[in-house]
Amino acid sequence: MQKIDEISYNLIKNSLNASEIRKAVIAHNMANLNTKGFKASKVVFEDKLNGALTGNKLPLKTTHDKHIKGVNSPLDIKPEVVKDNSTSMRRDGNNVDIDNEATNLAANGILYNALINQANSRIQMRRYAINEGRR
Repeated sequence: MQKIDEISYNLIKNSLNASEIRKAVIAHNMANLNTKGFKASKVVFEDKLNGALTGNKLPLKTTHDKHIKGVNSPLDIKPEVVKDNSTSMRRDGNNVDIDNEATNLAANGILYNALINQANSRIQMRRYAINEGRR
């Protein structure tokens, strides 16, 4: 069984990974603003993680059909890139909304910085404990 501190640190790392992927997806969407027929993508991670932490069932992950079926850990949740084929912003089929992408990019940057601060705080607390509070 993993320690709570270890689990939360791994959740922070997974969230940072999702944030990095989201930044790349948003940049790709923005780069294809004028590409005819381009469909924007988004990263789904936080909703899946929230569902797992509030007790909703996670999709099962097994590598063999004879494995025992059980509930996965929230640490098993990975970011998923999903394409939005349902809408079109323009007549040429492109559905990239530059204002929405810019907002998402700014929000993602704020989230990334908050996660980095959390990771740094955990490392500083461990360093403090190792040094017994001395400088």
